[in-house]
Amino acid sequence: MKGFKEFLLRGNVVELAVAVVIGAAFTNLVNTFVKGVINPIVGAFGTKDLASYTSCLKGPCETGPAGEVTSGVLILWGSVLSAALQFLITALVVYFVLIVPMNRMAARRKSLAEEAVEAEAKEVKLLTEIRDALVAPLR
Repeated sequence: MKGFKEFLLRGNVVELAVAVVIGAAFTNLVNTFVKGVINPIVGAFGTKDLASYTSCLKGPCETGPAGEVTSGVLILWGSVLSAALQFLITALVVYFVLIVPMNRMAARRKSLAEEAVEAEAKEVKLLTEIRDALVAPLR
């Protein structure tokens, strides 16, 4: 039980839980954006609901009173298009809001670390020269 408690209280588990909650909220935001903005834009050229875009294979598709397909093979390509748009928007937002700034910050940290190493090397060289200059008259 002690090991399990330590596992749960480790920072990684808490961070993962926060990431899942934020991810769920972000997914809801993207889905709402697609339904509220993207679908109406697509609706300007056709139907407002992307899920209504379908094709029928193998003869005429007939639906029953409950909406189930009774004959034919119905392809719901509008739902796939909607899911692809949601994925694309999510990927774009994650890339431009999270990945690009993190890459810039990592590059800045790397350059600052390199500058610090160079400054330290110059300082060591200067101190060595000062030491040698101070010791030279004593010899």
